Amino acid sequence: MKLHAPILVAGVLLAPCIVQAGPADYVYTPTVEYGEREIDFKAGSARKDSDPRESAYSIGFGYGATEWWFTEFYAKYKRENDQGTKYDAIEWENKFQLTETGKYPVDVGFLLEIERPNEHAEGWEVKWGPLFQTEFGKIQLNANLLFERNYRADFPSDTQFHYQWQAKYRWLPQFEYGLQGFGEMGKWNDWSPKNERIHKVGPAIFGKLPLGDHQAIKYNTAWLFGTSRAAEDHTLRMQIEYEF
Repeated sequence: MKLHAPILVAGVLLAPCIVQAGPADYVYTPTVEYGEREIDFKAGSARKDSDPRESAYSIGFGYGATEWWFTEFYAKYKRENDQGTKYDAIEWENKFQLTETGKYPVDVGFLLEIERPNEHAEGWEVKWGPLFQTEFGKIQLNANLLFERNYRADFPSDTQFHYQWQAKYRWLPQFEYGLQGFGEMGKWNDWSPKNERIHKVGPAIFGKLPLGDHQAIKYNTAWLFGTSRAAEDHTLRMQIEYEF
């Protein structure tokens, strides 16, 4: 399944795009590797002012089911208000690659995530949106526009708009470096006041360590700083994948 993507989407990569990210959230990429299996661990910790630290963790198993579809199931956990770590949700993530890698100036994908929180009053959380990636020599740029809403919840829910972006320099396969940013603008069609929007940005490192026999360890981590009044002061996030 290879769809023709308009070249104009390249302009999106030059603009900031942000959603209030959980501490363990990561930047999605649009490419899919057919037949790849992975065990994926993510963790993150964030704090604002003197509030208790909030931490989140997840572990999942993913599979490149086709040349254009990657699917993954996660169990998610959290720790907040100085309480113990507890089960938070189960999540089903689906990523669809819509263009052939490198065929157009911009690679395009689409994300669909369905989450069932442990607190059933929250209903079903659905996240979706386009994923973009382009390259200039050794520089890779990503930008994602994401929408999120809770369905069948005990309380009214509006569709929220989030963004993610990433810029990295591919120095060596084992070690790359760059920047990541996450944010939340509020309702997709009626953004929150400026002082209520969430913006976080910070340095990040990436790498892939081959183990032989089609196996590898892939990692990325970032130290994010709040650049708006409503954002957490700092967030440390990491992701480690075992690919086989």
